[in-house]
Order: sequence, then C-alpha cells, then structure tokens
Amino acid sequence: MRSAAYIAVAIGLLLVQANLYRLIGPLSDWLGPDFVHGVTPGLVLPLVVFLGVHEPSMAKGAALSAAIGYAEDVLSGAPIGLFTFVSVSVWWLSRIAGVRLTAQTWLTRASLGFVFAIVEGALVLVLLAVFGNDNRRPVELSAIVLPHAAATALCSPVLFRLAQRLRQGRELVRPAAGSA
Repeated sequence: MRSAAYIAVAIGLLLVQANLYRLIGPLSDWLGPDFVHGVTPGLVLPLVVFLGVHEPSMAKGAALSAAIGYAEDVLSGAPIGLFTFVSVSVWWLSRIAGVRLTAQTWLTRASLGFVFAIVEGALVLVLLAVFGNDNRRPVELSAIVLPHAAATALCSPVLFRLAQRLRQGRELVRPAAGSA
C-alpha cells in the first residue's frame, strides 16, 4: 500500500512540475528571461533520494525509483528509459551516501537535493551527449543545471517531509494494542 502511495504522490508531483511553467513564466516579464530560465524544480528527485536514504529493502527501493523514473519519462516526453536509468542511478548513489548522511535538518535536506540535482543533471547531459541525435542539445541544456538544482534544493525539505509522512503512514493507521 505504501508503494502505491509513493507512486501516486510521484505522479501528482510530476503533474505539478509539468505545470509550474504557468507560474514561473509570468515572472520572466518582471525579472527577465535569463533570471528564470531553468528554475523549474525537480519535484520527484527528493522522493528518490529519500527512498535511497530511508528504504530498508534494496529491491523495493530500486523498483520504486525505476517506476518513478518511468513515470517521469512518460509524462515529460523524454526518451523512454532516460529518467528510469537516471532515477535508479540517483537512488543507488543516495543509498551509498545514506549510510553516512541523515536527512534530519533543513540544511541537510536542501543540500542533498542540490547535490543530487546536479548529479542528475550531469547524468542526463552525459547520456544525451552519448546517445542523443543532436550534439548541441547537451551544451544548451547545461545552462539550466544550476538553476534547476537551486530550485530543487529549495523544494527538497518540504518534499522530504512529505515522503516521511508517507513512510510513517502505515504506523499512524495501525490500531492500538488491545483494541478490537
């Protein structure tokens, strides 16, 4: 049940992320197009990092991150398999880092979101450079990696808290001991 909740929340976050340009677009009139170019956050990335840091089952965490990445592929129009591979890679890297890092404070949650957004951007750029048809696309997209990472870092603490609520959801619903 919790796995379905993770995927449902991820799909909802992807739909919100896909429509954020409607809120960010009018800001370019006031602030200029260079300032807001690429500031759309990756809303599912903190969820994947949370799974890497907190999910005890390797198989379940990898499967959930693959499903989240596949949903991102389908809903974003990216080549199928690009974000699936990147999500599982980010999950694996956060799994390795999760042994030493804990996402307890606002600063660590934001820094995890920032670092892994840069890692995700670098992986996407490398994969597009190697397997893509257009050689100029990774060069053009490299300009939005840092603004995207900064926006993701700002959203990460809230999304980590949401993922923590999903994780604790089953424990909150359990009946008390001794009740019928």
